[in-house]
Amino acid sequence: MYLSILAIHNIMRWLVIILAIFALYSAYRGWIGKREWKKSDKLSGLLFTISLDIQLLLGIILYFFLSPLTQGALQDFGQAMAVYDLRFFALEHAFYMLLAVILAHLGNSLAKKAPEAVAKHRRAAVWFTLAVLVLLVGIPWWRPLLPGLN
Repeated sequence: MYLSILAIHNIMRWLVIILAIFALYSAYRGWIGKREWKKSDKLSGLLFTISLDIQLLLGIILYFFLSPLTQGALQDFGQAMAVYDLRFFALEHAFYMLLAVILAHLGNSLAKKAPEAVAKHRRAAVWFTLAVLVLLVGIPWWRPLLPGLN
């Protein structure tokens, strides 16, 4: 079960990145081009945040129930902080990803509440950019890029 959920979590990272690029493109295109806010703009942000939510749910399942790495780290958190991989997954990865989800949701919410189209795009662009930057910092790039590839 652990390896299956981990593989799905790993593959899902690419969907999140693709949807993030789509949401950023939509937001910046609307902001710079002073375009109207369309259903497709709303949809791009919504799909990005939904993909993050699914990824977060998979991560929570791994973190608290399935991952031997975090299970070991949680048993002796102080000791785990001295080991880079344990610290990264027990603390840093979880923190960065949760922050990215919050930033993306803020972008979605604040864009909806903006009074005019350009402001909607600007808010989405700024908050989604922050979310993507945090995502990029929090992804364990040293791990296999796709399950089964070493």
